[in-house]
Order: sequence, then C-alpha cells, then structure tokens
Amino acid sequence: MISSQSSELPFLWFLFRPVSVLVTLVLIVVITTLGPTEQTLGSNLRMVLLHGAWVWTGIVAFTLAGLSGWIGMLSALKKPPSALARPMHASWPDWSIALGRTGLFFWLAYLPMSLYVMQVNWGGFAFSEARWRIPFTFGVVAVLLQVGLALFDQPLISSAGNLLFGAALLWSLATAESVLHPNSPISQSGSLRIQLYFAVLLALCLLLGAQIALWLRNRIVAQKLTSALIEKDTRKE
Repeated sequence: MISSQSSELPFLWFLFRPVSVLVTLVLIVVITTLGPTEQTLGSNLRMVLLHGAWVWTGIVAFTLAGLSGWIGMLSALKKPPSALARPMHASWPDWSIALGRTGLFFWLAYLPMSLYVMQVNWGGFAFSEARWRIPFTFGVVAVLLQVGLALFDQPLISSAGNLLFGAALLWSLATAESVLHPNSPISQSGSLRIQLYFAVLLALCLLLGAQIALWLRNRIVAQKLTSALIEKDTRKE
C-alpha cells in the first residue's frame, strides 16, 4: 500500500511521513528568521507574525476536533463495527482525539510565545488583557480535558468533550474585548508584503498541524487494532 502510494504521489507521500514534521519545523524557523521588519516593531515583527500563525493553527485544530467530535457523536447513534472490521480511516472520534491533542500542542507552545511578544513589544506583561487571559485559561482547561479524555478512553466522551471545548473557545475568542492587543493586525497593516509573508507562515503551521494530527491518528488506530487483536487471541484461548 505504501509503496504504491509512494510511486504515484512521492511528494505527498513524503509530506505526511513522521520525518517531514522536522522538515516543516525547520522551514518555519527559516521563514521566521528571514521575515520582514517594520518601522515600529522592527525585527520583533517576525515573532509577532509567528505567534499569530501558531495560535490560528491551534484554533483551527480545536475547531476541527470539535467538528469531528460532533460527527462522531452522530455516528455513535448507529451500532459501531468492531475494531477489526472497521477500516483504518473510518473513525471520526479518532480524528477528534488526534486533532484535540494537536491543538493542545500548538496552544501550549503559543503561551510562552505570547509572553515573549508582550515583553519585547509592550515592555511588560499585560495579564489582564483578554487576549492573554482567555488563551491561558483555555490552555489549563485543555490540559485537564485531554488528560481526562485519555484516562476515560471512550470515543463518545472524547467526541462530546472536544465539541464542547471547541465551541466554548470560539465563543470566548469572538466575544473577547481587546485593550492593548489589536483586533486584526495583519489585515490592518496595509502591507501586502507582510500579509503574504503571514499567509506563507500560516500555511506552513497548518501543514505542521496536519502532519502531527495524522501521525497521532495513525498511532491511535494502530493501538486500537493491536488491542482488538490481543482481545481476539485471548478469547480463542
């Protein structure tokens, strides 16, 4: 299966191999280092744009985790097939879990980025700023949620948890008021060069998120298949 895919679409096949995660990370670092500067922020603009692309990737991952969870809850109304009978690509709850954990990775990495950006651009930490307070709160909740979902290990509970979390996150961010943080700094910049650079950086971060989510999902499916095989062998004995 892998050999046929690699011969037909070698680039796409490599793009979603585990080693490609490191390649994408290196590209993100290089693009950030070579990024544009700006009269007010200077070279600090590069980190500002990276932390923006990074947090948007986390938001997208949590949103897709919620949507996958919703579909997973609908599919749970039907009697699910056994792990052995189900195709390797068929489980929406598996995608919900993988995307939720991917979102957590980006979210936790974003928080120290945000502190750094505040320090170098504002000269201090604005912990009362909603654009910091809400992400920090949801970061703590996300850690507790993903740990709890892993301990329960129930597809329906995982789907419901990711759905509720994604909806709450989007609602909180949409209704948050900004004091120091601009509402839409990229679109308001007026610089096509900065906007194009941000688009490239965002595309790379989204690609990294897709690679991580696919790797996590494959691990989840492999673990479930192994458990099903062990259970089947145990019953035969």
